Amino acid sequence: MSVETILILVAVPVLIVLSAIFSGSETALTAASRARMHTLELEGNARAKKVNELLAAPGRIIGTVLLGNNLVNILASALTTSLLIRLLGDVGVVYATVVITVLVVVFAEVLPKTYALAYPDRLSLAVAPLMQWLIVVLRPLTMGVEFIVRLILKLTPSHADDEANILAAHEEIRGTIELQKKEGSVARHDADMLGGVLDLRDLQVSDIMVHRTKMDTIDADEPPQKVIDELLRSQYTRVPIWKDEPENIVGVLHAKDLFAALGRSSWDVAKLDIMSFAVEPWFVPDTTPLKDQLNAFLKRKAQMALVVDEYGEVQGLITLEDILEEIVGQIADEHDTHEAAIRVQADGTVNVDGTVAVRDLNRQMGWDLPDEEATTIAGLVIHEAQNIPEPGQVFTFYGRRFEILRKARNKITALRISTAATPASRSSGLREHGSPHGKAPGHSD
Repeated sequence: MSVETILILVAVPVLIVLSAIFSGSETALTAASRARMHTLELEGNARAKKVNELLAAPGRIIGTVLLGNNLVNILASALTTSLLIRLLGDVGVVYATVVITVLVVVFAEVLPKTYALAYPDRLSLAVAPLMQWLIVVLRPLTMGVEFIVRLILKLTPSHADDEANILAAHEEIRGTIELQKKEGSVARHDADMLGGVLDLRDLQVSDIMVHRTKMDTIDADEPPQKVIDELLRSQYTRVPIWKDEPENIVGVLHAKDLFAALGRSSWDVAKLDIMSFAVEPWFVPDTTPLKDQLNAFLKRKAQMALVVDEYGEVQGLITLEDILEEIVGQIADEHDTHEAAIRVQADGTVNVDGTVAVRDLNRQMGWDLPDEEATTIAGLVIHEAQNIPEPGQVFTFYGRRFEILRKARNKITALRISTAATPASRSSGLREHGSPHGKAPGHSD
């Protein structure tokens, strides 16, 4: 066996190993957790710092890996082909193609990339110093490649879209949270809180406000004693005050200010002038994003704001607690009423008050009913039915069966929700429950 043959037999495995290193390094660095690397760097890990430096310039990694990988693969193929042609003649080209393909696919691509996907962080820390050295060594060649690429890219229309990048980052975080919740790594409650933080930028004040029909308010013209009685009966410490008509909010009465005024008047209720210590109301548009409203609450050191529409009409109110509940879930104290608005029955159905927010129902039940067109579950049913249903009517949409239980004037006050049945079952269900005014086309069972 000649020296040249021995050198080729030694060189080809070495080149395959180098190809495996390039392939595995690229996959590991691509799949490495940037958050984990950032944490390790803050803890003083020098290799994590090198990984972050590499990830900060992904173009250099791609250029180095592709250049190095192609060089070693082509060289290994050329050496193997020349050796087999010398030994077997022209048919050696076929054998060389088969041998190099198997070696490269199995040992230089699939095996190292599979390992890199299984242990991306560990392998990234291991190969970071080597990759930095290779980037320096191959820099002259990669600079030429980058110049050609940049020249070609200048011929195509492109620009940096910061808003798209921000949205992509939020969606990536949201996807990670959902994945970890599905795999059991993050508890459902914790995932809901993290998702609630991300949702603040997508929600408006009108989505979570307390509607004006559910607001506790006080008439400013009432006698002071009656005002005190109404405030004490309320479960809230801040209550809006109206004058002449309920929509004309002229102030906000705080229980602490009331008691302070009583103390100054020697607890003589007759001497009280309610409007003298009522706080000026703060009005905010109903289209204000929740994230902006939260920042406004913190900046003004306020707890409550009145929500108005584009015509200046009061639509409801929002508190700092309402926004926090979007993140952490329902917050209750010893003075809150504990009448459950979502009641799971023994047969698996769910009785729901019509005023329950779709978002709250989704969060508690783990459902995914849409909340783009309606805020409450009653509003969702009316939107889908395209009319105001009567008690006894049944509708099926989004994989759920909605039965109207009670109605007050034009408001749906109670519903029963269950999983949609099979087509045969839905037909029998219609005959059982009936529909006083017929079916809504396309929606009713």
